[in-house]
Amino acid sequence: MTVDMEIICVGNELLIGKVVNTNASWLGKRATALGVAVKRITVVADVIEEMSTAFQEALSRKPKFIVVTGGLGPTFDDKTLEGIAKALNRNLSVSKEALDMVKAKYGEYTKTRNIPEDELTPARVKMATLPADTTPIRNPVGTAPAIRADLNDTVLVVLPGVPREMEAIFEESVAPLLRQAAGDRGFFELSIYAEKIMESVIAPLIDTVMHENPLVYIKSHPKGRENQPHIELHLSTSGKPSDNPQNRLAKAALQLSALIEKTDGEVVKVESQGQV
Repeated sequence: MTVDMEIICVGNELLIGKVVNTNASWLGKRATALGVAVKRITVVADVIEEMSTAFQEALSRKPKFIVVTGGLGPTFDDKTLEGIAKALNRNLSVSKEALDMVKAKYGEYTKTRNIPEDELTPARVKMATLPADTTPIRNPVGTAPAIRADLNDTVLVVLPGVPREMEAIFEESVAPLLRQAAGDRGFFELSIYAEKIMESVIAPLIDTVMHENPLVYIKSHPKGRENQPHIELHLSTSGKPSDNPQNRLAKAALQLSALIEKTDGEVVKVESQGQV
């Protein structure tokens, strides 16, 4: 039984290619390492109606976790909390707890960074204006609090889009939730590097091995040229240590390597990452 998660990244800058979506890849890798299965990654514009629709669609699929990044700052285009409120049909209001977090941060900046004022301007209060029945989460390195909402069987977490802030909050407040939900389930991977064999020849070999090893997923990644093939074959599985997932991977890797060599291909390296 997997613990499912969806990721929603908010920002016009992602859609137009101005900013590379490193948050999605970082979150996907960390969640996978914690034993959680990422089922979908969605990118949506800074438009309240589009955000609301994306949030509602994700909730309808009932993942255990939905993690949203971006749009929590003080500027006009930071509309994620409005999108959340619309999706949940909840009012927005100033959270005293969140406002205290924001106020404390600006007080700290005044003392340590020579910022002349810590006045709670409307733009700063905006970062503490949350949908009803949501809980602010401390931001250890930035200003805008993250938020959490418990929605039946789904935990919704909304994080800032600034990578260092997102990562810090995730590690401090979100990773423990994922780890607890996944238990001792882990993700295991291994790579085979093959040469002198084209991807079209490898394709049926992958089908055979996956059919005979249904808990192992194999993905080919061509890294050479068509006339000089160099292919990484990435094998992965998940499970509890008691299920011997590493033995499962080793068996599939041996079988695939033998089939490659039978077709005059050459396995040049087998690289095991073990559990990540």
